[in-house]
Amino acid sequence: MNSYKEVRVLIAEDDDGHAELIIEALHESGLRNDIIRFADGLELWNYLKGLSADEDFGINESYLIMLDINMPRMDGTEVLEKIKNSESLKDIPVIMLTTTDDPREVEKCYHLGCNVYITKPVDFLKFTDTLKRIGLFLQIISI
Repeated sequence: MNSYKEVRVLIAEDDDGHAELIIEALHESGLRNDIIRFADGLELWNYLKGLSADEDFGINESYLIMLDINMPRMDGTEVLEKIKNSESLKDIPVIMLTTTDDPREVEKCYHLGCNVYITKPVDFLKFTDTLKRIGLFLQIISI
């Protein structure tokens, strides 16, 4: 019996440029996993609700979520809270990837259950380097 599960990366990012940059940098790092991008937290939450309602949810796949905080309709902290309060979704690792570096926001996200909080560097090269490192990290860990 094979216990290997492919990790599908789910990204909620409302800025098209940031989303494209994130996906491109993950691919440049060598990550070949499926990546699905959502334009806001509500789109991601609706997707996750559909997954968690599926009887076969989690049997053959694992997920990793990358969340921006400041998004329309439903922000990243709202999605994070819903995920971590859901019995079927709470074990999905969540990386907060945002420009917000307010210590209160960082503390709130860790309190809600995020696994990693990464502040997007303003400098383009630092941002792409950070993303490539995330991609390399994802290739070597088992979720």
